[in-house]
Amino acid sequence: MEYAVCGWPADEPTLRLDYREFAYAGKFVMSSTGKAVVRDARDETDGKWDDGIVAAVAFNEDRTDPDTLWFRYITVRADRRGNGIGPRLAVFTAEHALARGYDRLRIAVNNPFAYEALHKAGFGYTGRETGLAELVLERPGDRSRATYQSGLDVYRERDLTESEVAFLESHIGDDPPSVIAAPD
Repeated sequence: MEYAVCGWPADEPTLRLDYREFAYAGKFVMSSTGKAVVRDARDETDGKWDDGIVAAVAFNEDRTDPDTLWFRYITVRADRRGNGIGPRLAVFTAEHALARGYDRLRIAVNNPFAYEALHKAGFGYTGRETGLAELVLERPGDRSRATYQSGLDVYRERDLTESEVAFLESHIGDDPPSVIAAPD
């Protein structure tokens, strides 16, 4: 797998992802966000970033705090979900953002599976929600058991799918998952 930053927000990179394979595909056509990807292999014949993508993240600076970078969308191709690619891409992108000078990284997540994945990437729940009922996570952040469980409790109060309910029940009292290593 190849991990790459396609460009930062000022570079205005765009990606054309197949909407049938990727959630939020249309958001990656926008040029106002930076992008990073995971690909199986780069097509050397035309050099397009769109070729072979299995996951992508879009990000931009916080409008009020230039030291904070927001991850806006993380998407993994439908046939590759559940393999840890999303958290590894988040770790890869976070490390590049920190090296670029950002002090904090944030993301708002709308389901317990994304919440878990971002904890694996080193994010912690801030105790805040967006107006869209998304939980705000931050890196570095509080990764204590109490804080992790308080975020899961927010989801437990919602109308959920059977798989989400089963997931939450299986994580009662758990510590947050270990942070995964950055990809090579």
